[in-house]
This record gives sequence, structure tokens and C-alpha cells, in this order.
Amino acid sequence: MEHTPVRVITIEREYGSRGGAFAHDLARQLGWKLYDSELVSEAARTAGVPEDLAAQYDDRLDPWYYRYGKVFWHESVYPMTGIPEEKVFDAERMCSLINQEILDAAKIGNCVIVGRGSACALAGQPGCFHIFVYATLKAKRQWFIESFPEKAAEADHLLASFDKRRAAVIRQFYQQDWCARTLYHMMLNSAMGMEAMIAATQCAAGVCCESPSSLEDASAV
Repeated sequence: MEHTPVRVITIEREYGSRGGAFAHDLARQLGWKLYDSELVSEAARTAGVPEDLAAQYDDRLDPWYYRYGKVFWHESVYPMTGIPEEKVFDAERMCSLINQEILDAAKIGNCVIVGRGSACALAGQPGCFHIFVYATLKAKRQWFIESFPEKAAEADHLLASFDKRRAAVIRQFYQQDWCARTLYHMMLNSAMGMEAMIAATQCAAGVCCESPSSLEDASAV
């Protein structure tokens, strides 16, 4: 069977696992384009809205009452708004735009895509390699307290809340379990360290680093 070379790597991650930092370092080492906040920027540009507004809908669901009302408006004989659907900007629209950005990026290839359902959007596509990064609660708690000392007392609650929200978004838009093993080719514990994670990815995905430059610390999540 002919093997399709990997040209796209997606990185899904638990909040606080430093999976985002890993994605940034991996893209730099491979010499590939990184799509992280870049997805939000492109979605904002396409929708014609300010980037800070788009960021408010990133990895989020619309409130249940808004979704309920939206269904009612669609089914009503007398719509409550005359605004064309493509002009409405909400979490559903944001997810749709980002999904398209992910598909467009994959067509170009040689890129690392961070989260936002990318493993689901590109599931089963040749040349795509999907990774899930996790960490122990102790490690995530330590990262959180160092990053947000003023919120140290809420660490466990906020860590869990971020992951619960990400899982809900994936379930709503892709009908998938966010951390299901069947979605990913590899699951990495960030305790192994950035260099080991990159080496493992390089070996498993069959991709080569552009240069052996040393890794720098990063704080993306």
C-alpha cells in the first residue's frame, strides 16, 4: 500500500498541558507554517469583524437560550430578523469559518494546526497526522499557578472548565468525543519534555526537522 507523506499535523491539547507551546516549537523546527491564533485572525478577516470580537467566540458555544431562539427564528413563518444568515456573527458562524480555514490550510500543506476541531475536520484525510497532548493535574496546576498567581485558588476549577468547554464545542459541531483515542494517531504526555515530544512526532509521522536549533520556552496553551 502506498503511503501518503505527512504534510499536516494537528495538535489538540488539554488546557495547561503546554500543547500549544509544543505546536509552536514543532512548527518552528519543521519550518512549517503554524495555524493557531492565525485561524482566528483569518476568520475575522473573512467575516469582516474586529479580531478581538472574533476571539470572544473562539472555542466557545453560543448560550443555550440563543441557540434555542435561533432555531425558532429559522422555523418561524415570521422571522424576527431580516439579517442574512451569512451576516450573523456568533459562535456557530465562527466555527464554520475556522473549519474552512483548517480545510484550506490542509490543502496547502506543510503546516501545524492547533486545536479548534482540526483533528475532526481532517479526520481520515491522507497526509494528516493527529496528536493529543495531555498532562497530569499536578503539572497543569503548577503551570497555571506560575502563569496566573492571582487565580491560584481557582486553579483546579478553571483548568477543568477550559477542557469542559473545549469538549462541548467539539461535541456540538463535530459530534465527536474531544479526547477519544480513535481521533488521534498519537497521545503525548508533556512530562516527557519538548525535545522528546518533537523527536517522537518526527519518528511516528515520518517528518524531518528543518534545523536542529535549540527549543525556546513558550507559554502557549
